[in-house]
Amino acid sequence: MNRPQPNEYPIWGETYISKVDREIFEILNDQVESLPALFRRNADKADYAYAEGKWTLKEMLGHIIDAERVFAYRITCFARNEQQHLPGFEEDDYVENARFGQRELEDLIEEFAALRKANLYLFNSLNEEELNRKGIASGREINVKSILFIVGGHIMHHVSILKERYHVV
Repeated sequence: MNRPQPNEYPIWGETYISKVDREIFEILNDQVESLPALFRRNADKADYAYAEGKWTLKEMLGHIIDAERVFAYRITCFARNEQQHLPGFEEDDYVENARFGQRELEDLIEEFAALRKANLYLFNSLNEEELNRKGIASGREINVKSILFIVGGHIMHHVSILKERYHVV
């Protein structure tokens, strides 16, 4: 699948789309195993945050789960030709109100894996016409293909942060 063009997504999407360095479905499929493995290898740091006011590993994974849900909803809406504008989401508010720190890391890991596996059925079902459909989310126009790339790149972005700032292995 060709990389989305800059006119197909808002400027903030570049942060994530630029991380996609190989075929997007290869990345999306790999993340089903690689992300859970990363968190399992670092289970002893589940409640660690590298600085005051930063998310713990459990909160980071919870954020990834929330974002996966939001992005999958946007993909579903726009692929189905929804004309209503979709709201944005404030990630810090979501994390603050989710109680991820009270949950077991393994439950969050399993939740992510189940969610991504389910989403892959949707992602794999999309044809070229559906991938090119557009909608408005967070006040900005974006197409389905761009959101798909953002899904993969978003996790790649957070894995980089986990390695650089949390020193996960």
